[in-house]
Amino acid sequence: MSFDGPTPIPFQPPRGYFAVGAERTSKAMNLGNIMRSAHAFGASFTFTVGATYQALEARADTSKGQWHLPHYNWRSLDELAFPQGCELVGVELTDASVELPSFRHPPRAAYVLGPERGSLSPELIARCDHVVRIPMRFCVNVAIAAAIVMYDRVQSASRTPRLP
Repeated sequence: MSFDGPTPIPFQPPRGYFAVGAERTSKAMNLGNIMRSAHAFGASFTFTVGATYQALEARADTSKGQWHLPHYNWRSLDELAFPQGCELVGVELTDASVELPSFRHPPRAAYVLGPERGSLSPELIARCDHVVRIPMRFCVNVAIAAAIVMYDRVQSASRTPRLP
């Protein structure tokens, strides 16, 4: 029996790079899930800003992403440093945020999400080059939000046409 359907398009990694991280995260399971998803979606590195010690255990990262991609743990915004040309993209539910489906992802980007029970700090938002939001009625888990943002980035760079 032969398959007469369309020929699958082989995966081609998008140009550029991206990273994903969280500010003031406190849950090891959330950080572990972010790291696992980052590894799966092809991120170049992960990071935290002001994470609690317990979060850095990253218990849910069963893919052992920290063995395959760098993780940076900055204690404060003063330490935050990205490669030259990397644009910081905050993910936050604000009236001024660009809705994710219409956002054009920069070729070199670091996506940062807020803590489990809060928002990105005003100081971090001020450092962002862009602020995006996932169109939804209320916040979802930070690890789920990170995965949605990474999926949107990968999908928008693929040759697969978006549905209308």
